[in-house]
Amino acid sequence: MKFRLIAFVGSLAALAQAVLAAGFDYGLQPQAVAPDVYVFVGKTEDFDTKNGGNIVNTGFIVGPDGIVVIDTGPSRRYGEQMRQAIARVSSKPIALVINTHHHPDHFLGNQAFADVPIGALAAARQGIVADGNAFAENLYRMSGDWMSGTEVVAPNRTLQAGDLMAGGRRLRLVALDGHTGADLVVVDSASGVVFAGDLAFNDRAPTTPHADVGHWRQALTVLEALTRQPGFTALVPGHGAVTRDGAPLARTRAWLDWLTASLRAAARDGLDMNDVLARPLPPAFADLPVAASEYRRSVGHLYPAFEVEALGAGR
Repeated sequence: MKFRLIAFVGSLAALAQAVLAAGFDYGLQPQAVAPDVYVFVGKTEDFDTKNGGNIVNTGFIVGPDGIVVIDTGPSRRYGEQMRQAIARVSSKPIALVINTHHHPDHFLGNQAFADVPIGALAAARQGIVADGNAFAENLYRMSGDWMSGTEVVAPNRTLQAGDLMAGGRRLRLVALDGHTGADLVVVDSASGVVFAGDLAFNDRAPTTPHADVGHWRQALTVLEALTRQPGFTALVPGHGAVTRDGAPLARTRAWLDWLTASLRAAARDGLDMNDVLARPLPPAFADLPVAASEYRRSVGHLYPAFEVEALGAGR
C-alpha cells in the first residue's frame, strides 16, 4: 500500500509538472514566407501574463550550411521553444543569431542560444549590456512566471553594415537608427525577404521609448527603397503580419507624422502634459491595437522635448 501511495503521489507530481509546462507554451508555429525563410508571428498586444511577452516577430533562414536566427524573443522559455521549433524544420546547426536592436522582446531569448555566435550592431550590444537587466526586471513585472529563469546574454559578435555570409547564405545588413540608436535591417539576398525589426510596425501602434522620430522617418525612406528593388518578396515587421509590399512602412510613417504634428501643435498652444494625455485619438488610429496605451507612453517620452522646442521658438 505504501509503495502504491508513493507511486500515486509521484504520478500526481508528474502531472502537475506537465500541466505547469503546458501553461507556459508559446505555441510557436513557423510560417514559411519564402523558400527556407520562416517567421514566428507574435500577437499585436502589450506584454501581459497571458501572452508571456509573445508580441514580437522572430524568424530564421535555413542556409546550405546552417541556420541564421533573427531575434530570439522575450524570455528564456521563448528562446528554448523557438530553438525546438527550428529543429523540427531543419536539423542543420545554428550558424548565427542576430539581434536587430536592444529592446528586450528581441534579445531575452538569447540564453537558449548561448552556445552559438550572437551578433548585433556595436551600439545595440552596448545597450543590451547597459540596460538588459533593467529590461528583464520590467518584463518580469509585466509577464510574470513566463520569465522564470531568464537572464541576460549579451551578443558576443559585433556586426557591421554590408554583405555577410552566414550558414552559406548571403545576407545584406543595413545599419539604421530611429526606433533606437542602432536598428539593424537584415535582407536575405536569395529570397528577397527584408527583416525590418521595429522600424516597421504593421497594424499595431509603434513604441517610442528610445526613438528619434526624425531619424526614424529617414530609415523608413531607406526601407521603402528596399521594397522597391527587383527581387523583393516580403517585409517582416518587428510587430504585426508579414506583407508582400511596403504597407507597414507607410502605416508606421503615418502614425509618427500624426504623433509629432499633434505634440508639436499642443506644445505651441501651451497645453500641459495632462491636457495632451486626455486628448482622444483621431478616427484613423482609434481602432489600432494598443494605440491608446502607446500614445500615452509616447507623450511621456516625447512631449517634454516639444515643450522645450516651443519655448525656444517663442523667444
